Amino acid sequence: MQTEIIAGEIYLREWKLEDAPDLAAAINNKKVQDNLRDGIPYPYTENDAIEFITGTQNAPKGSQYAFAVTVNGKAIGSIGVFRKDNVHRFTAELGYYIAEPYWGNGIMTEAVLQICCYVFNNTDVIRIFAEPYAYNKASCRVLEKAGFRYEGTLRSNAVKNDIITDMKIYALIKNDK
Repeated sequence: MQTEIIAGEIYLREWKLEDAPDLAAAINNKKVQDNLRDGIPYPYTENDAIEFITGTQNAPKGSQYAFAVTVNGKAIGSIGVFRKDNVHRFTAELGYYIAEPYWGNGIMTEAVLQICCYVFNNTDVIRIFAEPYAYNKASCRVLEKAGFRYEGTLRSNAVKNDIITDMKIYALIKNDK
């Protein structure tokens, strides 16, 4: 299945192996990685990007909806919604990032709006949530602008760069739209 979501100049599309150099360039930045979960290699190489892209292409159907965020044909970031299981099987977690030169331009807000619309219209997911680090004010603002509701602060919920930090939880419910 080919999926492409279009909003102005911002496109969300399935990952291609040819995106590996652009993906590596976008995420191989300490400022970007400081706002992501651990487990992502740094420095981030094209081989790491190929492994990620292959993983998204081979993921079980319906388990995730992962897209390249592109502007003018160039992959500048990643966005995905990842389904939970058991009693949370109709819930999914949102994750995203874009390359630093594109920060502050409204691109990620548009990408979040588009992926949520896609997931709610094409799956049985009824709740999408995100847990940004409390210090990541820009990510919190993206979620708020996309209609997510702040549900609370998860105190001392993570250790990032050897520092205990809070996380915030935001959610968007299908019927809220």
